[in-house]
Formats: sequence, C-alpha cells, structure tokens
Amino acid sequence: MTAAHTRQGRGASWSASLLARLVPRTLRGRLSLVALTTATLLIVILTVAFNTVVRHHLQRQADDELRTRGAAVATTIDTRGPKVRILETSHDALLDSNVWIYAGTRLLEQPSSAAAHGPLTRVADQLVAGGGRDCVTVDGHRGHGPVRLCARRVPTRAGAGGATVVTALDLSPYRSSADTLLLGSFVLDVVMLACTYALTRLAVGRALRPVGTMTDQATQWSAVASEERFGRIRRPAELARLGASLDALLDRIRAVLRHERQLTAELSHELRTPLSRIVAELDWWQARPRTEADTRASHTVIAEAAQSMRTICDTLLDDAREGTTTVPGTAGVLPTLRRLAAGLEPPTGVTVEVRGADERLEAGVQAALLERIVSPLLANALRYARSYVAVEVRHTGDGIRVDITDDGPGVPQSFAAELFQPGRRADPDDGHGGAGLGLPLARRLARSAGGEVRHDPRHTPGARFVVSLPAG
Repeated sequence: MTAAHTRQGRGASWSASLLARLVPRTLRGRLSLVALTTATLLIVILTVAFNTVVRHHLQRQADDELRTRGAAVATTIDTRGPKVRILETSHDALLDSNVWIYAGTRLLEQPSSAAAHGPLTRVADQLVAGGGRDCVTVDGHRGHGPVRLCARRVPTRAGAGGATVVTALDLSPYRSSADTLLLGSFVLDVVMLACTYALTRLAVGRALRPVGTMTDQATQWSAVASEERFGRIRRPAELARLGASLDALLDRIRAVLRHERQLTAELSHELRTPLSRIVAELDWWQARPRTEADTRASHTVIAEAAQSMRTICDTLLDDAREGTTTVPGTAGVLPTLRRLAAGLEPPTGVTVEVRGADERLEAGVQAALLERIVSPLLANALRYARSYVAVEVRHTGDGIRVDITDDGPGVPQSFAAELFQPGRRADPDDGHGGAGLGLPLARRLARSAGGEVRHDPRHTPGARFVVSLPAG
C-alpha cells in the first residue's frame, strides 16, 4: 500500500470518527436533529421560491413603470406629418428624464445625463434596431446600480416615418427592497429553525418521558416477586403495545424461573430417598467391622442407589427440556412395579402388594419413566397407610391403568382441588415428611407421555390414585 493510500485511509477514518461524534447519542437528540434537518431543507426551498417570485414581481413593476412613462412620452410625438415632430408640453423636463426618442433609427432626443455614444445610448440604439418592443437590463452603469430599458413603438400615420420611445429606470431601489426582503427572510428562517429545534426537543422529551418511567419501573421490579405490570397504567397506543409486549416477556421470564425452581425442588425431592439409602448403608458399614460379603452387599446397595439417582436426573432433565417429548419405549408394567416395590422400606406393619391378571402387560413408556411416575404415588401411600398399600394393574380399552390404594385417612374434600398444586399439603404439621412436590411431578411426567394421574374421590376409606398410560 502506498503512502497516498495510507493517508486517504486515515483521512476517511478520521472523517467517519468525527461524524460519529457529531451524531447525537440519545433518541431525543437524533429525532430533534432529523426534525431540524427536514425543516431546514423545507425552509430553504420556500425561501428561494419566495424571493424568486418577489424579484420577478418587482421587475414586472419596473417594466410597467417604464411602459407607462413610454406611453406618456408617446403622446408628445406628432407623427401626422411627413416628419416626426416632438411637441413641447409643460412637463417636458419630467418626461424627458431618461428618455430617448427615435425617428426610424435616427436619434432625435436623448437625456441630458446620457452621452451620445454612451453605454445606455448604445443599448437604446440596439433596442430600436431590434424592432423596438423589448426590454433589457444594464448592470453597473458608471458605478451606479442596474438600469432597466424598455422600447415602445409609436403608431405611425400615412406618410409619416416610424418613431420609437426608449425609457430607462434605475433598478437600485427595487434591488435594495429585494435584498432587504432576502435578509429578513434569512433572519426569520434562523429564528424559525431555532424555535423548531427547541419545540421538537421539548415535544420529544415529553413524548419519551413515559419510556423513561417504564425503564425506571423495569429496573425496580423483580420479574419473579413483583406482580406489577406495564399494562395496568393507561398509556398512548404505541407505548401500550410496547407495555403489553414487555408484560408478556416478564410473564415468560417468570414462568421460566418458576419452572427452574420447580425442577430443582423435584430433583431434591426425588434424590432424597436414594441418597438416604447411601448414607444409611455407609453408616451401617462403618458402625463395626464387616465381612467381605457384607462389604460387597453394601457396595451393591450403594451402586444401585447411585444408578437410581442417575436415572432420576436423566428422566427429570429430559422432561424439563423445552420442546423435547418423552422418548418412546415400552416397559413390562408388573415387573417394573414389583422391582420398585422391592426397593421400598415400608413402615412397620404396612405391607405392599402388586397384583395384576396379565404378566405380559406393557406400557408405552420407558421403565425409568414408569418408575418416576408411580414412585411419588407409592411414597405418598406409604406415608399415610395404616396397614396396606395395594398396586393393581389392568388393561383398559385404550391403555394401561395402575391403581395405587391405601387405607390411610384419605384426602380431605376441602383440599382435593389443590392436591396437584406444587408445594401444597393438606396438613403441613401432620408429622410426615414431604414437600408437596411428588403428586404434581407424577402428573406432569404422565402427561408428558400422553397419560394422566388423577385422584379417585369416590374411594373410601383411604385414598386411591389412578395412573393412565398408553399401551405398549
């Protein structure tokens, strides 16, 4: 690259940087600059057009004045005889001022201030030679202002020669008026532009004031804790639409954060049981020396609990992914539920029975998902059962039905509507553990697989939960 190209590149970069610094950074400043630029272009066009019309009008006035004077002088010319004669009147001095009179092309009379071969006389000669019906402007005659000359033909009579009157008028007063008007227009334009800029900034500032208020409100509000929304305040139509969009965005953010909290709570709830097994097994193994067989048994229990934790995490995370449907699969219902029941530790005096008429029944979900759906229901039944928990599997017309029944106190009728709401419990002080997340989790997982979990209010005594799943 040559030095010239380098200098050109630096110059272009410097110009772009200067332009970027001159452009206002605020929306108020940019809108005001756009309004000022637009007003400037419009006012310049109007000013040029107005002054052009004014100058043309002043020139027409000057031409009318010259033609009037020419007509007055023509009345003093006698063309009835064979020769053109100039009649004497009481106003000869006024009429002869800046007047040339020709008989044909021969000059009969000229102003006393004009030389016989001066510039103005030569221009008058040219007008007469050209036919005597034109007007022309001569600028800068002997240091004076512009002079306008017009020729007028005098009607001839039979036997008389043609006559022409040329009149002149100093245009300095007209030009002075036009220049004064132009200067006044420029001053008025500057005042109007200043007022336009100031009023635009004021109007834009007032129009953007609600936006600043909305910005301050958004900074103060919490998307999760605050129930405030922009749509509750009456605003102009454009800001109302913006507020509605922001409200929808806040609702989505709140839903996402609530979902994240729910997922965290569900993971904690589901991982508590296998983690407790691991801790209990380690405590039992460390309590006193163990044989090699006991150690292997403890390792097996810990490995199974760890695998269960991994399965729980995979199942819940797969379900939580937005737009991800449950991976299809099949699972033997009775073997899966018996394996799940075998891993439970029911309270003393409570038995768990899994029964079904057909060992070959398969559900259209993976075994891990089936466990995660039924596990919270089983845990809930064991928590409240007095003597037994029954798990019954049967085939329905359109799928598989699993009933989990216990002989506990059942669900209070007043709490039935809130049974599947996250974090809600009928009696938080009943002495049983739980965070109120198992039943909502079971229903959500079942629905993700095309099934359902519901409570059967007709079953008494105790409680019955019904799981419906597609057949495999």
